[in-house]
Amino acid sequence: MLRRTALSPEQALQKARHYCGYQERCHSEVQEKLYTFGLRKSQVEEALATLIEENYLNEERFAIQFAGGRFRLKSWGKVRIRYQLKLRKVSEYCIKKALAAIDEEDYERTLQKLTTAKWADLDPEEHKLIRKRKLQEYLLQKGYESDRITAVLP
Repeated sequence: MLRRTALSPEQALQKARHYCGYQERCHSEVQEKLYTFGLRKSQVEEALATLIEENYLNEERFAIQFAGGRFRLKSWGKVRIRYQLKLRKVSEYCIKKALAAIDEEDYERTLQKLTTAKWADLDPEEHKLIRKRKLQEYLLQKGYESDRITAVLP
């Protein structure tokens, strides 16, 4: 395995600026990246503080963009988005802001669209209860709330 030589804190900070400037990142992603550059804990914390001060790193902005993107592009529900943000160690405050930024009408419309499309894909020869269960499992896997799923089931 090839080992990289450690970067100086200034070089690592410059690379981190580019890394954050390319795409919104969460604190934990940037922290991991800084450690791969060979920085020590105190240097990583200092670099993170600098990135936050320079507005390269903003957890709230990341959370809102992440939630909106996953909802629009992958049709994820709020449960799954919350779970994924928690995996990225995003604060509860930022998670709530991000979920609140999702338009309620779009959310309902997307859930309805997914329900209709999946119901049409399921084998009409199967028993109706089995089809309903499969539809329910699909929507739960997508991250929608069970009470909302029950409300839209055919």
